[in-house]
Amino acid sequence: MKLLVKLGGTLLDHPETRDRLAPQIAGAVREGHKVVVVHGGGKQMTRFLAERGIESRFVNGLRVTSPETIDAVLKVFAGSVNHELVAALNRAGALAVGLSGIDAGLVEAEEMDPALGAVGRVTRANPALLDLLTAHGYLPTVACVAGGAGGRIYNVNADQMAVACASGFGADRLIFLTDVEGVLDGDRRVRSVLSVSAGERLIAEGIATGGMQAKLNAAIAALRSGVGEVRIALGAAPAVLTRILAGEALGTRLLAEEVTTA
Repeated sequence: MKLLVKLGGTLLDHPETRDRLAPQIAGAVREGHKVVVVHGGGKQMTRFLAERGIESRFVNGLRVTSPETIDAVLKVFAGSVNHELVAALNRAGALAVGLSGIDAGLVEAEEMDPALGAVGRVTRANPALLDLLTAHGYLPTVACVAGGAGGRIYNVNADQMAVACASGFGADRLIFLTDVEGVLDGDRRVRSVLSVSAGERLIAEGIATGGMQAKLNAAIAALRSGVGEVRIALGAAPAVLTRILAGEALGTRLLAEEVTTA
């Protein structure tokens, strides 16, 4: 199975959580799955900038990315966060390879809005490098940085980066490991299964807002681009990835087709 695992930056901010997840991801590769990891690092980025006296500004949840901020994006996302994760995966027995969207034109983007600076909207994913690496047992580990025309560098939302990579890679499953247990309904209960149309209703009715709305929009985009299934689950849950791959109904499973269970 082709599997893409997206790790939220909050999970990677704690070495113990990172070190619990790494063996599970490495285990999935040993079981024969072709696995790609995409990660964020927003908390680490905010802390890095604050330590240098640079205020983080956001517009509609997107970090305004000035020239000095894009330098920090490379140092943090494609630097420390990526390599700490790669090291943890390799300690767990994987053959992890640290990448960003810049490498081999893996993910290309264009400027989203001049007011946001170097924030990119993904325009294309080129999966050849992911296919090459996974076919030989390597574990591509991708930071949310993309390349663009004329050698430009863009900061890309990590969920959108995951969708682009999953779609280009032809992933059978995209698993968002995050800081929430799943998608909540109007009664604040986790929906175990959700269709695209049901997810859109949660957004339209104002039930899924903020970060969960963004996550749902990303999941829907992935399903519509051909990804077979999306899962949103709590990354800190014990053995979360191992249990999901074993068939346990953790978090929210999203499918393109209408479902009858909730």
